[in-house]
Amino acid sequence: MYARRRRWYFIMMGGCITLFVLAWAVVRLWSVPAAVGMCVVAMVIPPFAAIVANRRGPDDTWWDEPDDSWLQDEPPDDTWREKERDATERLKGGGGDSRQ
Repeated sequence: MYARRRRWYFIMMGGCITLFVLAWAVVRLWSVPAAVGMCVVAMVIPPFAAIVANRRGPDDTWWDEPDDSWLQDEPPDDTWREKERDATERLKGGGGDSRQ
């Protein structure tokens, strides 16, 4: 699937560059508004090329996370909250635990 998405991305971006080069190398000699129109079309292509390149295929599982994996990121206890509260109080000049 990755090769197919990559191929479509390069086809779309190649078409974008071709439109831009042809617009200002050839078409502008006969019609400037047509050249500008071609550039507008070329300007719209890259976002769609990025969407195509980043689309998830039916068999893509490389970004799937196992269930509940986000729970492993939790700290083991809440002592960080106490330390943060103490540091905030020290910065404010208030009481708190003054360990310096």
